[in-house]
Amino acid sequence: MPAKAKWALIADGIRAQIKSGELAPGDKLPSTSELCRQHDVSAIVVRQAINALKVEGLVEGVGGVGVFVAER
Repeated sequence: MPAKAKWALIADGIRAQIKSGELAPGDKLPSTSELCRQHDVSAIVVRQAINALKVEGLVEGVGGVGVFVAER
């Protein structure tokens, strides 16, 4: 079985934090640059992870402010 894509692993981690309550509705996610540093990946990889979470409705972006955990 092939290894899971890096963006998917990052999305899984954030998803788990949301589901466990570690990240609550309204909480701001770390910045793209911070997530890049934490996971040693490019901004493109982080954006793919965030976009996947947006599609799932778990997070929402606020232009110029950041990405937040969506209200349930």
